[in-house]
Amino acid sequence: MVYLDNSATTKPEKAVADKVYKMLTECYGNPSSFHKAGLDANAEIRKARQHIAKALSCDADEIFFTSGGTEANNLAVFGTAAANKRKGNRIVTTAIEHESIMESVAELEKQGFEVIRLMPDKYGNITKEQIFEAVNSDTILVSMMYINNEVGSVLPVEAIKKAVARAKALALIHIDCVQAFGKVEIKPQKLGADLVTVTAHKIHGPKGVGALYIKKGTRIIPRVYGGEQEKKIRPGTEAAPLIAGFGVAADMIPNLKEQTARAQELCDYAKEQLSQIPQLKINSGENASPYILNIYVPVFMTSQTVVQHLSSKYEICISNGSACAKGKRSHVLTAMKLPDNVTERSVRISFSRHNTKEDIDALVNALKETTRDYPIR
Repeated sequence: MVYLDNSATTKPEKAVADKVYKMLTECYGNPSSFHKAGLDANAEIRKARQHIAKALSCDADEIFFTSGGTEANNLAVFGTAAANKRKGNRIVTTAIEHESIMESVAELEKQGFEVIRLMPDKYGNITKEQIFEAVNSDTILVSMMYINNEVGSVLPVEAIKKAVARAKALALIHIDCVQAFGKVEIKPQKLGADLVTVTAHKIHGPKGVGALYIKKGTRIIPRVYGGEQEKKIRPGTEAAPLIAGFGVAADMIPNLKEQTARAQELCDYAKEQLSQIPQLKINSGENASPYILNIYVPVFMTSQTVVQHLSSKYEICISNGSACAKGKRSHVLTAMKLPDNVTERSVRISFSRHNTKEDIDALVNALKETTRDYPIR
């Protein structure tokens, strides 16, 4: 099988799977218990928290575990709105965010908050000028992804803190780094971020666990109420096996500079080979992340059918957009104002550190056959 859907999820490293298994079978105590089994489990959580904090260049007590990126995003958005609703009413985001942000701000809009959604250009780019124009003194939250999950556009998140300062706003800054974590350097303090979302299964860790960085002194209101876990920000018995696996995955993140250079080489090779297919177009911009490549496939099938065809006939796994959208029309490509025929026939290729040029060759050959056998009419 050729797996090129790494923006949806990645294959867990063996060391990660081994850690999860060991936690399930040997270190299975409740982390809140005071006997040895509980203390051992708690120690593993502390170790994982330290590994993730190191990867983010922050303090361990600024890391709060969640069930994944979606929960962390919800906690950031709703938690900020609830804590700061008396300070202002405006929320600034973009029209190309992950569904967990899009749906959250839509709900807040129903509750009376003013939501500003910045529109991208035809490559999915947002400009610094748009951010400066949108943020005003009434803004309480700016929530933006670092790297878009469908086309790979890199958003100018470093401009947010300057925009907030210039507007003299009391806004908190939330950056969704799910697609950036483990691929680019992320230093919340340098970015001016109060809140940062990351997740395990995009960095070869287990599914079902993520984390929210919360800057010391930042006040947000919890979404769940219960015990003392995670300083009451996210109570409930911790998923110690998944958290421990997350820690191992974070500790295994390779040298970012070397990894990015290799990803860029692979992406450039893919573009070169794909250019041999007549009428095929690349939707991702020149400055997009090298880990994500969105393309238009000139066939009479829809993108979902292309994905199923490549999987069933060639055992090649790609995506027709965000996995969380479950096959719905891409709101990202729609916001980019791409023609309907392009939006309906575009797919996403996404790489990991384990992909090779041979994987690209297999995909290109399969697409050549597919476009020949099912030409657009």
